[in-house]
Amino acid sequence: MPIGGQAVMEGVMMRGKKVWAVAARDEQGEIHVEEFPLKSASAKNAWMRWPVIRGVVALVESMGLGMKALNKSAIIAGLEEEEEDAGDEERKSAITKGMLALSATMGIVLAVSIFIFFPAFVTSLILGATSENQFAWSLTDGLVTVTVFILYVYLMSFIPDIKRMWQFHGAEHKVIHVVENGDPLTIEAAKKYDTIHTRCGTAFLIMVMALAILLFSLVPVAAIVSVLGVTNAVAVVGIRIVSRLMLLPIVAGLAYELTVKWASKNTHLGIVKIIMWPGLMMQRLTTAEPEDDMIEVAITATKAVLAAEQGMIEAEAEPTPDSASENLGETLTPQTV
Repeated sequence: MPIGGQAVMEGVMMRGKKVWAVAARDEQGEIHVEEFPLKSASAKNAWMRWPVIRGVVALVESMGLGMKALNKSAIIAGLEEEEEDAGDEERKSAITKGMLALSATMGIVLAVSIFIFFPAFVTSLILGATSENQFAWSLTDGLVTVTVFILYVYLMSFIPDIKRMWQFHGAEHKVIHVVENGDPLTIEAAKKYDTIHTRCGTAFLIMVMALAILLFSLVPVAAIVSVLGVTNAVAVVGIRIVSRLMLLPIVAGLAYELTVKWASKNTHLGIVKIIMWPGLMMQRLTTAEPEDDMIEVAITATKAVLAAEQGMIEAEAEPTPDSASENLGETLTPQTV
């Protein structure tokens, strides 16, 4: 059964095919777990399951789900108060959705500013905004982006709360390894596994950056600038940035195909190990060895997802009264093993 997850405030979110669950500890140290149905737009739209497109859909939906999981965990951990007015559920829902949308928007704006605008500005200072060597420009821009990303993650690791989240991230990966290898869901079984995983979002981001260097180098910026008659350096940099923003969904979709759909299923291949090595090594910064109680939280979330999905499978397989009467004779026929 495929399963993925995410570290949250004092806990872990796990997701399966049809259910996701959040487990976190409250202020008294007790584990609370909540489970929810998992709905995807791709279930009703076949075109959203096409290669590359499915990666973009998965990314957008994962970001939304991640924000919801963080919000739920913050409430459980006592870091955020839950609205108590039961008679105003509609207003509460609207406020919650608005806050999530605002947080997501601010996060996207910050990410674009740090990882797209800033590297483009630095690269223009190094090579010049009007440089006609597109590959050199893209390579320099990509290296600056990777450097900024590594520095950003490294500095974040000094924040105590973020460091704890890295530990929960490690716990999540360990428990996923347990499930994938068919081991019993115990703390001892999880402790023997590594904290890195091929399908991690960190590896995905590194793949996005690597592919961006290649794809962005194919954009004929010099030709576009010439056709438009643009000579202003700032405008040229603006064209470079816009072209990157337009290609970003394609880059993300291709990265999804490589990391999730191909690499994760072919980890035994030497070429996969080489391609995924940078992303796996980057996880040495975004994961940390968890404490036993953190692994326990990840196991709790995982058990909730597995139990709920198993219940759905059994409910779907359970015969109706009519079908049961039709198959009664067959059911009572002696069977040999």
